[in-house]
Amino acid sequence: MSTTYAIVGAGLAGCEAAWQLAQAGCDVVLYEMKPQRFSPAHQSEGLAELVCSNSFRSSEPETGIGLLKLEMAELGSLVMDVAKGVEVPAGKALAVDRELFSREMTRRIEAHPRITLMRREITSLAELDGQGYAALIVTAGPLASDALSSDLARIVGQDSLAFYDAIAPIVLTESVDMNVAFWASRYAPEDKDYLNCPMNEEEYLAFVRALVAGEKVAPREFEKEIHFEGCLPIEVMAERGEMTLAFGPLKPVGLIDPRTGGQPHAVVQLRAENREKTAMNMVGFQTKLKYGEQKRIFATIPGLAHAEFLRMGSIHRNTYVLAPEVLTPTLELRARPGTYLAGQISGVEGYLESAATGLWLGLFLAGKRDLPPVETAMGALLTHLRTPAKHFQPSNVHFGLMPALNMKAPKKKRKALYAERARKVWKRWMEGE
Repeated sequence: MSTTYAIVGAGLAGCEAAWQLAQAGCDVVLYEMKPQRFSPAHQSEGLAELVCSNSFRSSEPETGIGLLKLEMAELGSLVMDVAKGVEVPAGKALAVDRELFSREMTRRIEAHPRITLMRREITSLAELDGQGYAALIVTAGPLASDALSSDLARIVGQDSLAFYDAIAPIVLTESVDMNVAFWASRYAPEDKDYLNCPMNEEEYLAFVRALVAGEKVAPREFEKEIHFEGCLPIEVMAERGEMTLAFGPLKPVGLIDPRTGGQPHAVVQLRAENREKTAMNMVGFQTKLKYGEQKRIFATIPGLAHAEFLRMGSIHRNTYVLAPEVLTPTLELRARPGTYLAGQISGVEGYLESAATGLWLGLFLAGKRDLPPVETAMGALLTHLRTPAKHFQPSNVHFGLMPALNMKAPKKKRKALYAERARKVWKRWMEGE
């Protein structure tokens, strides 16, 4: 049986998967289209090029990303090892010199005796059939080429492949003021499908003005055509007229505020993000507002004055599959057995989340690791990719992806308890218990 694996895409996930397989004694052919072809965002020929921020975010162990860093390092992550060697000062965050990071990642991949780097664009997965590979891993990233994206769409079905993210913020449920917010569905006050934040006319109009005036993230050149009528940024809707939102995602029809016994002027609805309802998605709040502006403006919504955001909203180019529909729990394409996805194209969001899926997949295919428990950061991230969802969207790692604690705890201690549980479960998993 062949022990040679093919990987398409030498970004963070591809390099990590290649490294783990190679370190386990497998041979890898790593295909990278640069410099034959560049995506609209990439500029250098180096591997694992960081095209956005140079930050890998918080290293605090009582955060989801901080836990993921610890778990990756303990599994022998190439990305974490290189990042630590080219770190630049960034307070409690891990940030890197992006040029040195890419240079060192490239050097290590090229120097590994079991990895063959092929500078060649793959436009169809069928190009690699019949070459005796043990498996094919696609890690083409959020800006996969049009040709490869079209081929993938043909395989999984056009409706199962997305080309942009329209992500709404996620709020920690227990941080919502329940003296203001109330559970109900439109025309069904007894249902608890949505958590509703009611607004009077004055509050609503002030909110609309704040949205219009808020500072936005400037789109990159290749992102300027991503606004679709069915999924507009909330601030774009607000710019179309002060009542646009009240007749759209904030329409109050069918909802009665228990405090007043009447219909509010507008209502912000939050939809459960998980079965335990510990995290809530702000319905219709995809946005290009800067993160600081989101926190400031959304805090003016009645009931969200002290809201804790597990994820902020965003809209950007991103090619990804609807993972729960098209992938098995081990990231294998249901429609094409023997082909696996990792990185952002698999349905995760973020540098390290992408690298983590590649890391785990490499270890799994090498027979080194099974699926980690959902109570861990990596396990929660992978569980997100197999959890059925009516509106699946890529996600960063955060505590809202983990099972509830099933115990009452002060807000200040909750993160520590999540982290403590995660570390204990992770230790047992690492030890094979």
